[in-house]
Amino acid sequence: MKLTRRRFMQVSGAAAAGLAAANLGFDVTGAKASTQMLKTKYAKETTSICCYCAVGCGLLVHTSKKGDGRVMNVEGDPDHVINRGTLCSKGSAVTQLVENENRLTTPMYRAPYSKEWKKVSWDWALNLIAVRAKHTRDKTFTRKNEKGQVVNRTTHIASVGSAALDNEECWIYQALMRSLGLTYIEHQARI
Repeated sequence: MKLTRRRFMQVSGAAAAGLAAANLGFDVTGAKASTQMLKTKYAKETTSICCYCAVGCGLLVHTSKKGDGRVMNVEGDPDHVINRGTLCSKGSAVTQLVENENRLTTPMYRAPYSKEWKKVSWDWALNLIAVRAKHTRDKTFTRKNEKGQVVNRTTHIASVGSAALDNEECWIYQALMRSLGLTYIEHQARI
């Protein structure tokens, strides 16, 4: 068979159209997939907000109703005014914040000059933090500056907030840090 340029273009065009039609969903072999039950059909759906940056993308979080409350699926909220159902790579992986076997669930402490970390209780860790913060604040607190103006501050403690906090929690956190006299207060969401 002699293949002309015209015949080659006709065959190539027909093949490309067939491939395109198959990729547009005209293939009926995938029809069984629509009859299968979704894993989130009986899950509890809750709206939430992504904690990774200051954009505030909306999330739909599906949790198990079996009593364990485990996160089964997280996806973008199509009704949310900011992201309209889309998520960035960090937002798509937000499930790993709670469903991660490598996540630490107890405080770890490494003593000075030690090479080993050890698990400690929450009470012990929070008490140690409070004692050290009070010691540093008492040691470095400035009531008046060199001009004699009342400043009530400490410049030896800094704070970096978390993007996982909402506005109300940030306000409470700021009020706490300001009441301690901190002047160096930053928020991680802008980084």
